[in-house]
Amino acid sequence: MNANNTLLRLGTSSWSCPDWVGKFYAPETAPRDFIAAYARKLDTVEIDATFYATPRRSVVEGWRDRTPESFVFAAKAPQVITHEKCLENCGGELKSFLDTMTVLGPRLGPILFQFPYYSKASGMTRDELLQRLNPFLAALPEGFQWAVEIRNKAWLDKPLFNLLAEHHIALALIDHPWIYRPDALFAREGILTGPFAYIRWLGDRYAIEKITKIWNGTIVDRRPDVEEWVPHLQALIERRLPVFGYVNNHYTGYSPDTLAMIQELMGGSSVTVR
Repeated sequence: MNANNTLLRLGTSSWSCPDWVGKFYAPETAPRDFIAAYARKLDTVEIDATFYATPRRSVVEGWRDRTPESFVFAAKAPQVITHEKCLENCGGELKSFLDTMTVLGPRLGPILFQFPYYSKASGMTRDELLQRLNPFLAALPEGFQWAVEIRNKAWLDKPLFNLLAEHHIALALIDHPWIYRPDALFAREGILTGPFAYIRWLGDRYAIEKITKIWNGTIVDRRPDVEEWVPHLQALIERRLPVFGYVNNHYTGYSPDTLAMIQELMGGSSVTVR
């Protein structure tokens, strides 16, 4: 729904981390003021909370009223759609979610359907997921931007790419231990399936949580990994493909620092972290 044509928007996965107070947020910033403080520094964020449940309308109105109209919220679709019902008989939940999120108006950016890693024990196969995806994607309402995240590396192939491209859905490109490194990822023919690119720097949640549970400083040096992404980001911009990118704290330990590193490696002109 967002009409802003900025080519590169980079932000974090959520804004509600209390460990950022005194560093990214000014000392004594109250949680209710986090989003306004965040929007003074960055122009987009990915909402993690919507994955767990559709928020109250009044909550979304608060996000809207505390951010400028040029700000963009990407939102994860509720897990009841992707994990619990896996796209079946979930029309009511999707409608309720969209009805609530449209309160954001022009601030609403991409909506992400994040699927789990389907092990053999889950019983879900690639072909069955594609069979469920096809009618689901075909029935999605117009006027929204959609992205799909698949965490099974072996499923990132032509059948999936062709299906997403047919419905103009972006495949989320993720930096995650289960997925190809950037060079191999972008080398796959047809990997860019939608009218924009959606990138998520996720990291290894389980490994980093063994080291820290405090998210206010870099714990893991991921500079070499980010350096792998930079030429691909630059190539996307050169081809005029809009890019939405979001960094999770689990990537390095402190996502604002990661954004500052991306800014540095991109030449300092694409994203500002203050």
